[in-house]
Amino acid sequence: MTQTPTAPNGAPHDGTPGQARAQFTVPAKHPMVSLLGSGDSLLRVIERSFPGSDIHVRGNQVSAVGDAAEVALIQRLFDEMMLVLRTGQPMTEDAVERSIAMLRASGNGSAEGDETPAEVLTQNILSSRGRTIRPKTLNQKRYVDAIDHHTIVFGIGPAGTGKTYLAMAKAVQALQSKQVTRIILTRPAVEAGERLGFLPGTLYEKIDPYLRPLYDALHDMLDPDSIPKLMASGTIEVAPLAYMRGRTLNDAFIILDEAQNTNPEQMKMFLTRLGFDSKIVITGDVTQVDLPNGTKSGLRQVRDILDGVPDVHFSMLTSQDVVRHKLVGRIVDAYELYDSRNGRNGK
Repeated sequence: MTQTPTAPNGAPHDGTPGQARAQFTVPAKHPMVSLLGSGDSLLRVIERSFPGSDIHVRGNQVSAVGDAAEVALIQRLFDEMMLVLRTGQPMTEDAVERSIAMLRASGNGSAEGDETPAEVLTQNILSSRGRTIRPKTLNQKRYVDAIDHHTIVFGIGPAGTGKTYLAMAKAVQALQSKQVTRIILTRPAVEAGERLGFLPGTLYEKIDPYLRPLYDALHDMLDPDSIPKLMASGTIEVAPLAYMRGRTLNDAFIILDEAQNTNPEQMKMFLTRLGFDSKIVITGDVTQVDLPNGTKSGLRQVRDILDGVPDVHFSMLTSQDVVRHKLVGRIVDAYELYDSRNGRNGK
């Protein structure tokens, strides 16, 4: 796309001060519907995000008139959208909204680094059964990159930020590329207000529902028929945290989920299971601790202990990284505001 020259000092040709005009030409090989969305749905998202600017489309020409800073952002947005489309990946309303948020953060200096929306949205981790798993936000991309470059990574953030899901995708990727020979998935057996002992069945049957979210993620990433075989051979192991005690885990990709429900002793025990040629990812939400009153969360404590230790990285995700229903992010923000007002910072 190209931009027509603007008048000096950002003034458009009609003389309105402080405004600018940009014009973009979309190459003929890219249908306008891919850029603007079905029924102009993507264009509507952009218009809502930049209410002070007038955006017009005529043929394969897109023009924007408005505040110079906003017009510059709109130009960058269309450039980023075109870069994504050139990879063959479609743009969605969610992707456009996230791209705008990234560009605004970059423009006001609140974002670190120089990653662009196109770099974030086109970083594929895993393709399975016709769908591709990739980060959707800047913090998610940095989390995924940290997993590539560090032996131990902590993914800490609220529900719905993809902490466990992205870690699972990286584990499957590592297994398929033969970087590791097995995947070990574990959770502390702490109940969210319920008691396992009151559930019917054997110990395995009691624990199995608690580990079900890990199985569900595996089913998204692997052929379901292959999972029982991989588990039977020990290539994939899903087990409670207590089963890790006394072991040394070599040549493995190990994920500890719901780590906010470990006590300090359990966290130390788990971290010291690390063997040669292995990688550990620990995920959790420090605002949802289910430990008994008075018990400290090992996830809360560990950052003070390991912060600054080489090859250990802490990735912090926020409500802006929630990839579930938009309302989930608002719920997370509302609870954080309530806790801050009432002096509640978790256990």
